[in-house]
Amino acid sequence: MKLSRTLALMLVAVVLVAFTQNSVTEQKIDHHNKIVSIAQDTDQLSTLVTAVKAADLVETLNGEGPFTVFAPTNQAFSNLPDGTLDMLLKEENKGQLQSILTYHVVSGKIMASDLKDGQMVETVQGNKIKVSLSDGAMINGAKVVKADVEASNGVVHIIDAVVMPSDNEKKEDMDSGY
Repeated sequence: MKLSRTLALMLVAVVLVAFTQNSVTEQKIDHHNKIVSIAQDTDQLSTLVTAVKAADLVETLNGEGPFTVFAPTNQAFSNLPDGTLDMLLKEENKGQLQSILTYHVVSGKIMASDLKDGQMVETVQGNKIKVSLSDGAMINGAKVVKADVEASNGVVHIIDAVVMPSDNEKKEDMDSGY
């Protein structure tokens, strides 16, 4: 009787350990598929990863989401005026860097097929970005070079330019005649 009870307890313990290990494995896989991990695994987004770290946004972008990230390539960052990226990566400019990076993030998961020509989408930063589909998918003039890179907490669309919050504000001012 004691032997069968001991065996039953051991069996329960083995099952619990197996479920616990499976759960830990699933969490690791889930974390690996988050937006920041996908960016880290994409060579052409290494500058973005550096900027996200400097802006202390890793934890935010690893959050539950879902988020849609319009991720500028390394080339997009190198196309900024000389010295701009170095200036933005300085600790004293963290707020400005956060503003620029969160201008590339939208709450919710927006797949390429969900985008509409002329659509204005509010960013986490607070301003809106404009979608254009007349010459391929464009976000404030930045071309989407790779769409629908799915993450466990959203989706990434890789773009060929860094879009600045002021780009949209100037466009709206021109459209309104100011």
